[in-house]
Amino acid sequence: MQPGEGYRAAVLAVVIWGVIQGITEFLPVSSDGHLVVIPALLSEMGLDVQPPTLASTAILHLGTLAAMFIYFRHDLARVIHFRTDPEGRKIALLVAIGTIPAVIFGLPLEGELNAFSTTISNVGWALIGNGLILYLGSRMAFGTRRIMDMKIPDSILIGFAQAMALIPGISRSGTTISVGSARHIEPTEAARYSFLLGIPAVTGAGLLELYRASGSGSFEPVLIVGVIVAGVTGYLAIGWLMASLKKVGLLPFAIYCVALGALTVVVF
Repeated sequence: MQPGEGYRAAVLAVVIWGVIQGITEFLPVSSDGHLVVIPALLSEMGLDVQPPTLASTAILHLGTLAAMFIYFRHDLARVIHFRTDPEGRKIALLVAIGTIPAVIFGLPLEGELNAFSTTISNVGWALIGNGLILYLGSRMAFGTRRIMDMKIPDSILIGFAQAMALIPGISRSGTTISVGSARHIEPTEAARYSFLLGIPAVTGAGLLELYRASGSGSFEPVLIVGVIVAGVTGYLAIGWLMASLKKVGLLPFAIYCVALGALTVVVF
């Protein structure tokens, strides 16, 4: 693509999707839900904005993965040295066990989940449900347990919460933090475990999307801009969420999800 009006439009598009990917991947508002709802709402406003292709989404995931690796580099370093680091060994065990439910339910239900998202109002109702989950999580955010206090049943239950977030409109971080809070885990520790648990899930999903998109020949160099934007905004989103959990908790995100979901259901 040569520089010009079309090139500037392409850059603007990847910047927009990079920002959306980076923010919604980590805030408890559902990135998949936003990738369905936002293009539909913009289209209703007369703006022809197409959602990113499978290949584009897979490549943008590289940015959010980089954000996770950089932000949690110290935890990951401990996991790498699990043989000599007891805390790293326990984190690795809890993450491995918590990942199992998403693996069990993810691929078998992929067709049904894709069909679910083709009806936009379905995603709106899921966003409302996500808001209610966040509200309940905010009411239980008084625990003091840390990751090192977690047991295997904790990781299994949080893992099932992550599997439930395969539904577009249900947030992975939102459900896992909420269930962690219900298990009396301190909210920022629940978020820390949530993001560490998300690394294998996001990595696996991204690699699968890259594999499926690898033969399409649809890679455009301009997507590199989107990767950088997704990485920077994702890193900032993680830090902002960790700080906001201490100050305002999950309630503002709950209100936002219910409002956006209600708007989506009314419009579609």
